Amino acid sequence: MPELAFTDPSERDDLGAFVARAVRLEQQAVVRLRARDGGMIEAWVTTPFDVLATRTVHGTVNPSDVTVSGNELLAALAVVRGDTVDPGPVLDLQWRSPLPPAPGWQVVDELPAAVLGELADKGLAVARDNVGPQGTPPASLLDQNVLTVSGDGLEVKVPLRCLFAMSGMGFLGTGDTAESVRVRATDAWLRIDARFGAVVRRRHALLPLLF
Repeated sequence: MPELAFTDPSERDDLGAFVARAVRLEQQAVVRLRARDGGMIEAWVTTPFDVLATRTVHGTVNPSDVTVSGNELLAALAVVRGDTVDPGPVLDLQWRSPLPPAPGWQVVDELPAAVLGELADKGLAVARDNVGPQGTPPASLLDQNVLTVSGDGLEVKVPLRCLFAMSGMGFLGTGDTAESVRVRATDAWLRIDARFGAVVRRRHALLPLLF
């Protein structure tokens, strides 16, 4: 049986807020929980925008890498107020997204969160007029690069789908004009860190296997 442990109730509440946003975006979301050095839990979810979202809180998870139902985990975090929480049945086979490597990240730039929020709002306005047959914006709109940042020898393009994921997860909604976000990258991955979490996406599509 998997188990989460928290020494600070606020860390459990922070994880609960993250999971609640993920479930609101995707009702059947699963959450991958991974142990990190220093007594940390790294939570990962997929979003409808084909972008990963993640948040790290203080605590421990056993086993050290486990996937559970977002709804089950959210209910457990809301109901159980003790130091340990049973996050629900193991659903490891339901996680199919590769995760980025931990090392190798370079800081490319730091931007005001308000700038990304404005770009996301403009994109949402356009998306409302371009909803596809499935009720979602077309991939051509989501893949539009709305921002290019450079630094440390890298030039990184930020697609609209990353901003939609940040907005949907509540990472851009604090209203603090002094708040900033940090853009980091590797050769293969893009990551945007905000106060309440980060979104991560591959910078380049994987080439199909040829047989």
